[in-house]
Amino acid sequence: QVQLVESGGGLVQPGGSLRLSCAASTNRFILYTMGWYRQAPGKERELVATIAAGGPRHYSDSVKGRFTVSRDNSRNMVYLQMNNLQPEDTAAYYCNARSPYGETLSWGQGTQVTVSA
Repeated sequence: QVQLVESGGGLVQPGGSLRLSCAASTNRFILYTMGWYRQAPGKERELVATIAAGGPRHYSDSVKGRFTVSRDNSRNMVYLQMNNLQPEDTAAYYCNARSPYGETLSWGQGTQVTVSA
């Protein structure tokens, strides 16, 4: 079973930056597609970004050009660099791991990001 632990959330002013981290406890990390999702109060969880085992990245239109997802396979870590944050980015951010077959393996507990002046 894969365990995921997110960190790096917090309160930031509009236009600011945060870097989220997700640590995965698994010896198969290099095989997994890792993703970041977010859920705002009263809304459904939505995809933010994914990074496949081989490195291809995918972003939602709402974050493209502002957020960057990356991974360090030697450390079993995935990151989300968030720049030019806006109030609409306020949400709980969750790390996700999927198998090579597309099966969701695990979710992290979430880390809160609040963008407010």
